[in-house]
Amino acid sequence: MALLMPLQIFNTTRKPLPEALLGRLVEGVLAAEGFTPVDVVAVYCGKKMIRSINREFLQHDYATDTITFRYSDASEAGIEGEFYISLDVVEENARRFGTDGLQELLRVSVHSALHLIGYDDRTEEERRLMQEKEEYYLARLPVR
Repeated sequence: MALLMPLQIFNTTRKPLPEALLGRLVEGVLAAEGFTPVDVVAVYCGKKMIRSINREFLQHDYATDTITFRYSDASEAGIEGEFYISLDVVEENARRFGTDGLQELLRVSVHSALHLIGYDDRTEEERRLMQEKEEYYLARLPVR
């Protein structure tokens, strides 16, 4: 029987990544929402990789900040899934929104964790709820 790691973080770039901080943040969001990572993989990558994933799995031919796949049933408290975050797009968004790069990275990581739980952002109302949750967790979780 293979040993599962509850949360694994991979950095496929040469950019520095605060892995311990990101792990605490993602696990904190999941726990606060009543979920436990059973087998979650977080991949922090570049624009080329995320564009390829977006094209292959979602038929969108562009780079995005995050893509999330949940493999466990929505009714299960144990989360299995993976998410990809483009560090390049996160940096671009930080400049565009006039925010700190680390803050944007934390926000997108919270956003990805919320997607793992089952939150969506297809409608204006769903986007508003996710943004409220992002702000809530960034203000309250011990991320520094």
